[in-house]
Amino acid sequence: MDLISIIFIAFGLAMDAFAVSITSGLTIKHLRINNALKIAIFFGSFQVIMPLIGWSAGLGFRNYISDIDHWIAFGLLSLIGCKMIYESSKIEINKKKIDPLNVYVLLMLSIATSIDALAVGLSLSFLNLSIVLPAIIIGIITFLLSIFGVYFGNRFGHYFERKIEIIGGLILIGIGIRILIDHLT
Repeated sequence: MDLISIIFIAFGLAMDAFAVSITSGLTIKHLRINNALKIAIFFGSFQVIMPLIGWSAGLGFRNYISDIDHWIAFGLLSLIGCKMIYESSKIEINKKKIDPLNVYVLLMLSIATSIDALAVGLSLSFLNLSIVLPAIIIGIITFLLSIFGVYFGNRFGHYFERKIEIIGGLILIGIGIRILIDHLT
């Protein structure tokens, strides 16, 4: 596989993490570089780890993973998106936001946005291709887009205040639906 193809695959895989990073940036009131780095490191790391796991799994798990990966991603992203939409309508005093810097939230989001990378790793193993370079490129591109997404979301998100949580929730649900449609068609 040539470098250009790997880069295109990396950008395609990074789009989910990028959109979620924008949503995360929207909800962080006082953004610091370590916040953006934390999110980017989680997303970038999982985008490296998941293709390695998929590649290692090889043919043995192909049918099992390909049958449910889209449902797992759809479920996780939809759950978080619905929670964000619900919380946007609660009274401000009792309102608890999803903390995108919470380790458990980051783990869920990282897994949900990297399920496709798992399938790509699996595909590369079927083609008997090395996984090291693609995994590194996928991770770097995801890391960079995630940092940019957090800052972009944080910078422009405050203009919309409460409505932005609804938009963020809809973005997450939309990503889940897109993953589901892509795999079902």
